[in-house]
Amino acid sequence: MLKRIAIVGAGAVGGYVGANLTDAGHDVTLIDPWAEHVNALREHGMNLYGMTPEERRTIPVNAMHLTDVQSLAKQRPIDIAFISMKSYDTVWATQMIAQYLAPGGCVVSMQNCINEETVASVVGWGRTLGCIVTGGVGVDLYEPGHIRRGYSKRPNVTSFYIGEPSGLITKRTQEIAEIMGCVDTAVATDNLWGERWTKLCVNGMRNGVSAATGMGGNERDGHDAVRRVCIKLGGESVRVGQKLGYKLGKVGVLDPEQLALAMEGNAAAMDKIESQLNASTADDTRSEYQRPSMGQDMAKGRRTEIEFMNGFITREGVRAGIAAPTHEMLTRQVLRVERGEIPARPENVLVNS
Repeated sequence: MLKRIAIVGAGAVGGYVGANLTDAGHDVTLIDPWAEHVNALREHGMNLYGMTPEERRTIPVNAMHLTDVQSLAKQRPIDIAFISMKSYDTVWATQMIAQYLAPGGCVVSMQNCINEETVASVVGWGRTLGCIVTGGVGVDLYEPGHIRRGYSKRPNVTSFYIGEPSGLITKRTQEIAEIMGCVDTAVATDNLWGERWTKLCVNGMRNGVSAATGMGGNERDGHDAVRRVCIKLGGESVRVGQKLGYKLGKVGVLDPEQLALAMEGNAAAMDKIESQLNASTADDTRSEYQRPSMGQDMAKGRRTEIEFMNGFITREGVRAGIAAPTHEMLTRQVLRVERGEIPARPENVLVNS
């Protein structure tokens, strides 16, 4: 019998994953608080777009609003519940779905930030897993029922890492990785925390910058001064992660040690990192409309995850004894834009940290 899957949060990532899993024949229920989006999904299905005409599809999906979740009590229990909400919604989202889990069911954090401990505070560590979604997925929900992917699929790049907090490769991590393989490349990992921090390094040097400046990915990486700020952010987060003992992978396409050295003023490392970032704007793997999730949130007037991302890196830096002044500056500036005190513009990140 197929696993019963629920995805709490049918936004860009949750909706993209849920629609593709549904299309592959899995039993998936999408749950979302945005009524217009849920209504569009029920009436017209999920419309997916990508970098190629072949990625244009309309997929009928099973979607429900928060007010309908109580009906799950009359259905078969949930085997796998993915949480794909913003970090600040993790507690209530996990509490909501926990009561509908099967006896052997689990909750998988499929979120940008590090929320496994929050999930575990509700369901326990034994029922908690993590799913890291790499930057190459790059999707946005630009209107109800419509999601587009801003990056080309690359078979040699892993899109999803599924891991246990314990670091063990288990039957369920392998099963979930196999399921996620219906969406894009997926593997079970024995390095959940290292992969989480690596993804935090990626997000930490991109998301908040787009939110503060209003820039998309290509524009951000193509702006000399802003790109240097991104490199500082990446290097600081690498050094904090190293001090905390995490095993880091490549930060996107960037070697973490080279990124940290560039931040510290190594000219050769800076030249190498800058050339790689410049190349990313010219290889046609990223669309011009691609914008990180926090940039999307800011454009829509929604609360950002800045305090769970760059703010978290700053706080972890204090714990590790490693300063992260650029992250502290960016957190402050994004909050100012969010509150309407200043408009989004490149100058916001070109200030002394």
